[in-house]
Amino acid sequence: MKIIAIGRNYIEHAKELNNPVPKEPIFFLKPETAILRKNKPFYIPEFSNEIHYELEVVLRIDKIGKHVDKKFAHRYYSEIGLGIDFTARDLQSKCKKNGHPWEIAKAFDNSAPISDFVSKNNFPDLQNINFSLTKNETVVQDGNTKHMIFDFDEIIAYVSKFVSLKIGDMIFTGTPAGVGKVEIGDRLTAFLEDKKLMDFEIK
Repeated sequence: MKIIAIGRNYIEHAKELNNPVPKEPIFFLKPETAILRKNKPFYIPEFSNEIHYELEVVLRIDKIGKHVDKKFAHRYYSEIGLGIDFTARDLQSKCKKNGHPWEIAKAFDNSAPISDFVSKNNFPDLQNINFSLTKNETVVQDGNTKHMIFDFDEIIAYVSKFVSLKIGDMIFTGTPAGVGKVEIGDRLTAFLEDKKLMDFEIK
């Protein structure tokens, strides 16, 4: 099982980090050890002073696939959920400056809290799903999948050209604007439409 994460898939988020808007999906990987489930608390690691939250809609792959045609991509997932791509922004900035890979800032243990999953059939239009994140009961991210640069099926088609998809793989589909730092004592709560799927503490 692997986590495939899409970067810069919302224009406003790319702009807030002063990144160019991509012409093709950008993706990176997180290992299975990054997963944090069941609303367990997230402990800020000692190696970073700037951990940022990035809320994302997550697809769970339920069919093996390679070189998937976009018109068939919808067959490769039946459930969606939410996840947070915790990022050590200080380490990532250093990596970017030096031209190094990002794994040290993205793939560390427990950097991918993931919610339970719900049937995609609960949503009449997968390209018009609201999702949001609150920090200490204040909304900090408020997104809608209609603002994605690359939609779910485009992502699956593109990624599967390079990396085979396996049952249980998860695809983080990008974060909207509003990312920010977490501190010890914060509480993060995430909603898919009006359904609360995540609620956990930062320690």
